Amino acid sequence: MKTISYFILLLFSCTLLSQEQKYSDTEVSITPLIDGSLLLPENVSKPPLVIIIAGSGPTNRNGNQNFLKSNNLKKLAHRLADNKIASFRYDKRIVKQIKLGKVNVKDMRFDDFVDDAKAVVSYFHDSDQFSRIYLIGHSQGSLVAMLATDDKIDGLISLAGAGQNIGDVIVEQINNTARQFAEETKVVVEKLKKGETTTDFPPALASMFNMDTQPFMISWMAYEPTAIISELKLPILLVNGTKDLQVSVEEAKLLSEANSNAELKIIENMNHVLFTIEGDKLENSKSYNEAFRKLNPIMIEAIVSFINEK
Repeated sequence: MKTISYFILLLFSCTLLSQEQKYSDTEVSITPLIDGSLLLPENVSKPPLVIIIAGSGPTNRNGNQNFLKSNNLKKLAHRLADNKIASFRYDKRIVKQIKLGKVNVKDMRFDDFVDDAKAVVSYFHDSDQFSRIYLIGHSQGSLVAMLATDDKIDGLISLAGAGQNIGDVIVEQINNTARQFAEETKVVVEKLKKGETTTDFPPALASMFNMDTQPFMISWMAYEPTAIISELKLPILLVNGTKDLQVSVEEAKLLSEANSNAELKIIENMNHVLFTIEGDKLENSKSYNEAFRKLNPIMIEAIVSFINEK
């Protein structure tokens, strides 16, 4: 009896394994500063490719930073592979610079990220391995993806992307989290928008506004997401969650209003790192470092449907 039970269990396990979507995972270097992971579903001839662009900070290909590990972008790549969609996700250039001990914040500009994304697009477009190429930009990566979009791209997906100028987003966030600095922040942001640096900023916000960082912030604030997306002539999917602590659903609505081609998907209880949150802000914040969580399934379904239908 035990032998029969064991045989049935073994047969069941093998059946499950055989049903799993298999894929290859290959390290690819695009430039001296850009390395990433290419996931190719097996037994699929010329699959669509999604290039995943990470959000702000020293974020690696998996969506992680030193003290924040959600693996959200890695999980996204795996779920795409399960649905026979190839993906390439890469470490932001600052990740490689940190490893090499050659970080120079003073010389870093927002356009560096756009140039990196364009280099990735060109690399895979020229390879002729894929039927179509899509960009997925998460948070800051949403704006990078918009700016990197050209005739090589078949569709754009924005996950938790801002609709306002990043300066206005910062003012709003400070007003919500540290209101005592709100007026000072407005003054600093207005100067940066004009391309001017300033030493007059709240010390508590030095990590954002220190003199080394200000040139980068100026280069970022030069772009208006709604103006950029309004010029794009390709299929667009805008996704935001109602539990996003950093980018409200109103940001996605602004982007949607700016481009009539854009499909808007607001997902109930999804947060900024693409997890489902049923509880309060404490649970939400803790989830940024909880890699055991699964991605919101409605988001995956929306992305897969968008790619398969275009």
